Amino acid sequence: MWGLIRPPMVCGELIEKGGSLMSKRRHSFIYMALSIFLILNLMGCTIILQKGRRSDLERIDELSDQLDQLRQTKRLLEQRLKQEIADKQVSLKMAEKGLVITFLAEVLFDSGKAKVRPEAFSALDKVTRVLTENIPDMEIGIEGHTDSQRIRFSGWKSNWELSSARAMGVLHYLVDKRGIDPARVSAIGYGQYRPVASNDTAEGRQLNRRVEIVILPRVAKSKVSEEKDKIAEEIEENLK
Repeated sequence: MWGLIRPPMVCGELIEKGGSLMSKRRHSFIYMALSIFLILNLMGCTIILQKGRRSDLERIDELSDQLDQLRQTKRLLEQRLKQEIADKQVSLKMAEKGLVITFLAEVLFDSGKAKVRPEAFSALDKVTRVLTENIPDMEIGIEGHTDSQRIRFSGWKSNWELSSARAMGVLHYLVDKRGIDPARVSAIGYGQYRPVASNDTAEGRQLNRRVEIVILPRVAKSKVSEEKDKIAEEIEENLK
Protein backbone atom coordinates (compact mmCIF):
# COMPACT_ATOMS: atom_id res chain seq x y z
CA MET A 1 0.00 0.00 0.00
CA TRP A 2 2.83 2.40 0.77
CA GLY A 3 4.05 1.94 -2.76
CA LEU A 4 0.73 3.26 -3.94
CA ILE A 5 1.05 6.39 -1.83
CA ARG A 6 4.44 7.19 -3.34
CA PRO A 7 3.05 9.37 -6.24
CA PRO A 8 2.08 12.35 -4.04
CA MET A 9 5.60 12.27 -2.54
CA VAL A 10 7.09 12.34 -6.02
CA CYS A 11 4.79 15.20 -6.93
CA GLY A 12 5.92 16.99 -3.81
CA GLU A 13 9.60 16.52 -4.70
CA LEU A 14 9.02 17.88 -8.19
CA ILE A 15 7.18 20.86 -6.82
CA GLU A 16 10.03 21.54 -4.36
CA LYS A 17 12.49 21.65 -7.26
CA GLY A 18 10.34 24.31 -8.85
CA GLY A 19 10.17 26.36 -5.67
CA SER A 20 11.56 29.37 -7.43
CA LEU A 21 8.43 29.47 -9.55
CA MET A 22 5.84 29.05 -6.82
CA SER A 23 5.26 30.52 -3.41
CA LYS A 24 5.62 28.25 -0.41
CA ARG A 25 1.92 28.68 0.33
CA ARG A 26 0.80 27.51 -3.10
CA HIS A 27 3.45 24.81 -3.01
CA SER A 28 2.09 23.43 0.26
CA PHE A 29 -1.52 23.62 -0.88
CA ILE A 30 -0.89 21.74 -4.13
CA TYR A 31 1.06 19.07 -2.26
CA MET A 32 -1.77 18.70 0.24
CA ALA A 33 -4.46 18.64 -2.49
CA LEU A 34 -2.64 15.99 -4.51
CA SER A 35 -2.08 13.89 -1.44
CA ILE A 36 -5.68 14.12 -0.30
CA PHE A 37 -7.10 13.29 -3.71
CA LEU A 38 -4.81 10.30 -4.22
CA ILE A 39 -5.33 8.94 -0.71
CA LEU A 40 -9.12 9.33 -1.00
CA ASN A 41 -9.18 7.61 -4.36
CA LEU A 42 -6.81 4.77 -3.36
CA MET A 43 -7.21 4.08 0.35
CA GLY A 44 -10.77 5.34 0.74
CA CYS A 45 -12.26 4.08 -2.47
CA THR A 46 -14.14 1.26 -0.77
CA ILE A 47 -16.08 3.86 1.22
CA ILE A 48 -16.41 6.90 -1.03
CA LEU A 49 -16.97 5.24 -4.39
CA GLN A 50 -19.37 2.66 -3.04
CA LYS A 51 -21.42 5.41 -1.46
CA GLY A 52 -21.42 7.18 -4.80
CA ARG A 53 -22.55 4.05 -6.57
CA ARG A 54 -25.39 3.51 -4.12
CA SER A 55 -26.44 7.11 -4.50
CA ASP A 56 -26.31 6.92 -8.30
CA LEU A 57 -28.27 3.66 -8.34
CA GLU A 58 -30.90 5.13 -6.07
CA ARG A 59 -31.09 8.15 -8.36
CA ILE A 60 -31.50 5.92 -11.43
CA ASP A 61 -34.20 3.89 -9.68
CA GLU A 62 -36.01 7.08 -8.69
CA LEU A 63 -35.89 8.45 -12.22
CA SER A 64 -37.06 5.11 -13.62
CA ASP A 65 -40.02 5.15 -11.23
CA GLN A 66 -40.88 8.68 -12.29
CA LEU A 67 -40.76 7.77 -15.97
CA ASP A 68 -43.09 4.84 -15.31
CA GLN A 69 -45.39 7.22 -13.49
CA LEU A 70 -45.33 9.64 -16.43
CA ARG A 71 -46.21 6.83 -18.85
CA GLN A 72 -49.14 5.84 -16.65
CA THR A 73 -50.19 9.48 -16.52
CA LYS A 74 -50.04 9.69 -20.32
CA ARG A 75 -52.34 6.68 -20.65
CA LEU A 76 -54.76 8.17 -18.14
CA LEU A 77 -54.82 11.52 -19.95
CA GLU A 78 -55.36 9.76 -23.26
CA GLN A 79 -58.52 8.29 -21.76
CA ARG A 80 -59.70 11.55 -20.19
CA LEU A 81 -58.95 13.63 -23.31
CA LYS A 82 -60.10 11.05 -25.84
CA GLN A 83 -62.52 13.40 -27.60
CA GLU A 84 -60.14 16.38 -27.66
CA ILE A 85 -57.38 14.17 -29.08
CA ALA A 86 -59.74 12.79 -31.70
CA ASP A 87 -60.69 16.35 -32.68
CA LYS A 88 -56.95 17.21 -32.93
CA GLN A 89 -57.27 19.95 -30.34
CA VAL A 90 -54.88 18.31 -27.91
CA SER A 91 -51.93 15.95 -28.32
CA LEU A 92 -49.73 14.04 -25.88
CA LYS A 93 -46.17 12.82 -26.18
CA MET A 94 -43.25 11.69 -24.07
CA ALA A 95 -40.23 13.90 -24.71
CA GLU A 96 -36.78 14.30 -23.20
CA LYS A 97 -38.06 17.11 -20.99
CA GLY A 98 -41.05 15.11 -19.72
CA LEU A 99 -44.68 14.45 -20.59
CA VAL A 100 -45.89 17.17 -22.98
CA ILE A 101 -49.58 18.06 -23.25
CA THR A 102 -50.07 20.34 -26.26
CA PHE A 103 -53.13 22.55 -26.72
CA LEU A 104 -53.68 24.39 -29.98
CA ALA A 105 -53.85 28.10 -29.21
CA GLU A 106 -57.23 28.46 -30.92
CA VAL A 107 -58.70 25.99 -28.41
CA LEU A 108 -57.59 28.10 -25.46
CA PHE A 109 -57.72 31.69 -26.74
CA ASP A 110 -59.45 34.02 -29.12
CA SER A 111 -57.23 35.41 -31.87
CA GLY A 112 -54.60 37.77 -30.45
CA LYS A 113 -55.83 37.28 -26.87
CA ALA A 114 -54.27 35.75 -23.77
CA LYS A 115 -57.34 35.17 -21.61
CA VAL A 116 -58.41 31.52 -21.48
CA ARG A 117 -61.76 30.99 -23.21
CA PRO A 118 -64.58 29.45 -21.11
CA GLU A 119 -64.94 26.77 -23.78
CA ALA A 120 -61.46 25.51 -22.85
CA PHE A 121 -62.20 25.09 -19.14
CA SER A 122 -63.46 21.52 -19.51
CA ALA A 123 -60.29 20.22 -21.20
CA LEU A 124 -58.01 22.08 -18.80
CA ASP A 125 -59.98 20.75 -15.84
CA LYS A 126 -59.39 17.18 -17.01
CA VAL A 127 -55.66 17.87 -17.00
CA THR A 128 -55.83 19.67 -13.66
CA ARG A 129 -57.55 16.74 -12.00
CA VAL A 130 -54.77 14.38 -13.07
CA LEU A 131 -52.08 16.86 -11.98
CA THR A 132 -53.70 17.12 -8.56
CA GLU A 133 -54.76 13.56 -7.88
CA ASN A 134 -52.23 11.39 -9.69
CA ILE A 135 -48.95 13.31 -9.74
CA PRO A 136 -49.22 15.90 -6.95
CA ASP A 137 -45.46 16.15 -6.41
CA MET A 138 -44.23 16.70 -9.95
CA GLU A 139 -43.44 20.16 -11.28
CA ILE A 140 -45.28 21.73 -14.18
CA GLY A 141 -43.82 23.94 -16.90
CA ILE A 142 -46.14 25.93 -19.15
CA GLU A 143 -44.69 27.03 -22.49
CA GLY A 144 -46.27 29.50 -24.90
CA HIS A 145 -45.51 29.39 -28.66
CA THR A 146 -46.64 31.35 -31.70
CA ASP A 147 -46.24 31.20 -35.47
CA SER A 148 -43.90 33.56 -37.32
CA GLN A 149 -46.54 36.05 -38.42
CA ARG A 150 -45.85 39.58 -37.23
CA ILE A 151 -48.19 41.15 -34.70
CA ARG A 152 -50.35 43.73 -36.49
CA PHE A 153 -53.62 44.50 -34.78
CA SER A 154 -53.68 42.90 -31.30
CA GLY A 155 -51.41 45.43 -29.57
CA TRP A 156 -48.67 43.05 -28.45
CA LYS A 157 -45.14 44.33 -28.96
CA SER A 158 -44.01 41.00 -30.39
CA ASN A 159 -44.75 37.29 -30.44
CA TRP A 160 -42.63 36.93 -27.31
CA GLU A 161 -45.08 39.03 -25.32
CA LEU A 162 -48.07 37.17 -26.73
CA SER A 163 -46.61 33.72 -26.08
CA SER A 164 -45.53 34.70 -22.55
CA ALA A 165 -48.93 36.18 -21.74
CA ARG A 166 -50.69 33.05 -22.97
CA ALA A 167 -48.46 30.81 -20.86
CA MET A 168 -49.21 33.02 -17.87
CA GLY A 169 -52.91 32.89 -18.69
CA VAL A 170 -52.91 29.11 -18.41
CA LEU A 171 -50.76 29.28 -15.27
CA HIS A 172 -53.19 31.62 -13.54
CA TYR A 173 -56.12 29.43 -14.49
CA LEU A 174 -54.45 26.35 -12.96
CA VAL A 175 -53.33 28.18 -9.82
CA ASP A 176 -56.05 30.78 -9.20
CA LYS A 177 -59.08 28.87 -10.43
CA ARG A 178 -58.15 25.24 -9.80
CA GLY A 179 -55.85 25.42 -6.79
CA ILE A 180 -52.63 23.98 -8.20
CA ASP A 181 -49.76 24.69 -5.79
CA PRO A 182 -47.98 27.75 -7.23
CA ALA A 183 -44.62 26.37 -6.09
CA ARG A 184 -45.03 23.59 -8.68
CA VAL A 185 -45.67 25.82 -11.68
CA SER A 186 -43.57 28.00 -13.97
CA ALA A 187 -44.32 29.71 -17.28
CA ILE A 188 -42.24 30.88 -20.22
CA GLY A 189 -42.87 32.27 -23.71
CA TYR A 190 -40.76 31.20 -26.70
CA GLY A 191 -42.47 33.31 -29.33
CA GLN A 192 -41.97 31.93 -32.84
CA TYR A 193 -38.56 30.42 -32.21
CA ARG A 194 -39.42 26.80 -31.42
CA PRO A 195 -41.70 25.74 -34.27
CA VAL A 196 -42.89 22.17 -34.68
CA ALA A 197 -43.96 22.66 -38.31
CA SER A 198 -43.27 24.91 -41.27
CA ASN A 199 -44.63 28.44 -41.06
CA ASP A 200 -45.03 28.46 -44.85
CA THR A 201 -48.48 26.87 -44.70
CA ALA A 202 -51.66 27.65 -42.78
CA GLU A 203 -51.65 24.13 -41.33
CA GLY A 204 -48.08 24.51 -40.09
CA ARG A 205 -48.75 27.91 -38.52
CA GLN A 206 -51.77 26.46 -36.72
CA LEU A 207 -49.61 23.74 -35.18
CA ASN A 208 -46.99 26.28 -34.12
CA ARG A 209 -49.56 28.42 -32.28
CA ARG A 210 -49.79 26.34 -29.14
CA VAL A 211 -49.40 26.07 -25.38
CA GLU A 212 -47.53 23.11 -23.93
CA ILE A 213 -48.09 21.89 -20.39
CA VAL A 214 -44.97 19.93 -19.52
CA ILE A 215 -44.94 17.54 -16.56
CA LEU A 216 -41.35 17.53 -15.41
CA PRO A 217 -39.61 14.57 -13.72
CA ARG A 218 -37.61 15.42 -10.62
CA VAL A 219 -33.89 14.83 -11.22
CA ALA A 220 -31.91 15.39 -8.03
CA LYS A 221 -28.18 15.89 -8.16
CA SER A 222 -26.33 13.21 -6.22
CA LYS A 223 -24.55 14.20 -3.01
CA VAL A 224 -21.30 12.74 -4.32
CA SER A 225 -21.42 14.95 -7.41
CA GLU A 226 -22.15 17.98 -5.25
CA GLU A 227 -19.17 17.21 -3.01
CA LYS A 228 -16.86 16.73 -5.99
CA ASP A 229 -17.97 20.04 -7.48
CA LYS A 230 -17.43 21.79 -4.15
CA ILE A 231 -13.91 20.41 -3.74
CA ALA A 232 -13.01 21.32 -7.33
CA GLU A 233 -14.27 24.87 -6.83
CA GLU A 234 -12.25 25.27 -3.61
CA ILE A 235 -9.06 24.02 -5.28
CA GLU A 236 -9.59 26.26 -8.31
CA GLU A 237 -10.17 29.25 -6.04
CA ASN A 238 -6.99 28.61 -4.04
CA LEU A 239 -4.90 28.23 -7.18
CA LYS A 240 -5.84 31.69 -8.43
